[in-house]
Amino acid sequence: MSVRLRLVAPEDSARLLAWRNAPEVAAYMYSDHAISQAEHDRWFAGALSAADRRYWMIEMDGQPVGLANLARIDPAARRCDWAYYLGEASTRGRGLGSRIEYIVLRYVFEAMGFNKLWCEVLVENEAVWKLHQSFGFVREALFRAHVFKDGRFQDVVGLGMLRTDWQAARPAIEARLRDKGHDPEALEPAP
Repeated sequence: MSVRLRLVAPEDSARLLAWRNAPEVAAYMYSDHAISQAEHDRWFAGALSAADRRYWMIEMDGQPVGLANLARIDPAARRCDWAYYLGEASTRGRGLGSRIEYIVLRYVFEAMGFNKLWCEVLVENEAVWKLHQSFGFVREALFRAHVFKDGRFQDVVGLGMLRTDWQAARPAIEARLRDKGHDPEALEPAP
């Protein structure tokens, strides 16, 4: 199975709106409402033009299956945050997240030369924050009652990785990918 990231293009808009409103994706987003076409159009225009953000379609075997992004890109501080989701249910549980994480980490720390990457994950999304920790992310925060969703306040885990963490973790990450039958060198870097 081939995995790559490509920059989001105008023709991706309808697919992204459908994914953003899919219950299995929306369950882990901060928003708690059905996203209207007008709201999506405003978001999408910003996604294509914002200097402090970068959005990629995740492709598996040439087909779009999800979205990855960097946000709050700060070249002066050499840090940004990131998130991703798999929009196609058939791709979940197949090890795709590990490959996406590896591609993004290489891009942020090697191509961009940044010092820090961080993310926020709902506490209930344990599989994702544990995946991040397995890659060397360190839990830096617990934002209590940070998001109001599904009629209640929910906690959020803040995780961060420094360039030195990446350098220390990379050999073990690559070995783990190889053990699972994935060649790290075959994973195309993000554009």
